[in-house]
Amino acid sequence: MITKVKLEKFTAFEQLEVDCSPGINIFVGANGTGKTHLLKLIYAASDITKSKKSFAEKINAVFLPSKKQIGRLVKRSQVSSTASAEIYRQIPGIEGETKIRISFSNHTKAPGKSTVSGAHKRWADTPLESVYIPVKEMLSNAPGFRSLYNLRNIHFEEVYADIIDRAFLDILKGPTDKTRKKLLSILQRAMEGKVTKDNEEFFLRNKQGKLEFTLLAEGVRKLGLLWLLIQNGTLFNGSVFCWDEPEANLNPNLMRVVVKILIELQRMEVQVFLSTHNYVLLKEFDLQMKEQDKIFFHSLFRDEQTNEIQISSTDNYLNIVPNVIDDTYADLIDREVARSIGGLGK
Repeated sequence: MITKVKLEKFTAFEQLEVDCSPGINIFVGANGTGKTHLLKLIYAASDITKSKKSFAEKINAVFLPSKKQIGRLVKRSQVSSTASAEIYRQIPGIEGETKIRISFSNHTKAPGKSTVSGAHKRWADTPLESVYIPVKEMLSNAPGFRSLYNLRNIHFEEVYADIIDRAFLDILKGPTDKTRKKLLSILQRAMEGKVTKDNEEFFLRNKQGKLEFTLLAEGVRKLGLLWLLIQNGTLFNGSVFCWDEPEANLNPNLMRVVVKILIELQRMEVQVFLSTHNYVLLKEFDLQMKEQDKIFFHSLFRDEQTNEIQISSTDNYLNIVPNVIDDTYADLIDREVARSIGGLGK
């Protein structure tokens, strides 16, 4: 379980500290406030426990700076400066938090020249299942992509190859537990079918037959990916799940299903990190969450005086401040009312 993130001069952040919920962490904020960067960093730190890559190599592959020069991830400045990122984790059976830290200057080119410190051996030696779903849907592009990515120097962030690898995993041995069966059933009803694999192609099998993913709406493909990750055990007790803008290309009537699944995963002790710009998705969490659910809303915003990114966190939807999503919809309503009444009152 990820417990805390501390950043200094890392990408867009001058200085930031995020205390994480063991359940669901929802990041809201205007474009350019670093929501995706936080998700990528958390994923990179989690993935190295399974992939066994170095922290610096994974960060470089996930963020993909120009010419793969890791120093370009330092917050831009006119003078020499050093960035650092610290991720804290609670490992079962070990007292206190385990930390991994990376630092590098804006002159650092190769990832191997970065400094990785903290209890990085303990961190890497204790596996933590993780998955990152990017905004762009990738399963329809799966045929041939993995071999192309491994053989050629193509300009794709590693999260795209990683998510296809996760989707191709075979199901866990033994019977499927009741909770996972319930979640799979919910998704099957929403998709009106089940996902199957044939070589490197994904299909939705339903009453119409066997439909390739390239013929499906992108929102349905997202549900299909979620179905696969639950079925094959990637999303299971103790795993870390990062999802960048789940609402992208998803019909609003399916957001209720997505939120229901995410809340149930949290109850299975899956730790969730997601970013959103969508009012319906955000409001669904407010409507569906129960008192026992562990959900934090993190609002990222720029300080009016310094223009630096700050964070405000709460476990109460009504206390999200600032809430650019609510503010935008309130402004729409105000404009609609103003248009409806026209010149009345003048």
